[in-house]
Amino acid sequence: MKKLVLILTLVAFSLSSYAQRNNKDWLLSIGLNSVNSLGSRSPIFHPERWVNQFPLSAAVEFNWSDDFAVEQSLTFNGFTEDDEIDGADLKKDYNYISLDTHVKYYFGKYIFSRRVDWIDLYVNGGLGFFHIDETNISANLGGGVLFWLNKTRTFGLRTQVIGKFAFNHKDSGLDNNHYQYHLQAVFKL
Repeated sequence: MKKLVLILTLVAFSLSSYAQRNNKDWLLSIGLNSVNSLGSRSPIFHPERWVNQFPLSAAVEFNWSDDFAVEQSLTFNGFTEDDEIDGADLKKDYNYISLDTHVKYYFGKYIFSRRVDWIDLYVNGGLGFFHIDETNISANLGGGVLFWLNKTRTFGLRTQVIGKFAFNHKDSGLDNNHYQYHLQAVFKL
């Protein structure tokens, strides 16, 4: 538990220092997340059984070029004793916390014409730290789409899917491979 508090404190300080740098290329996103840890390789397996106990997510993104960005995210969620993780029925409630660092590659402008500037497609990959019953580190791979809702591209909506592949997943118990989905409002700082 002490490690978890220390990591949360470090991330909070690093996010506040990131936000004070160059506001021109920074995005802040706040929204909801859902976790699919049902033990399937399908990212759309039984969406009615994904967990949404307290599904908060936030992220800060720095775009260092037109095509590349780095993002630091923090998400909270939870499992109740009625939920299932990898086929096992839970006997008590569990909290879910995740810290993820991703590099993003925006490629939508290569598919759409330059005149379609209200949509951004991207893929992302990186490392994550998550905690359910114990802690684990994951290699993450995903993608998403960002819809800009104004012409100045300062406010938008983003949806993304991230596959989280846990290290030592055979011995990790509940802290295993899973998918995470996000729906967030995005603000340019």
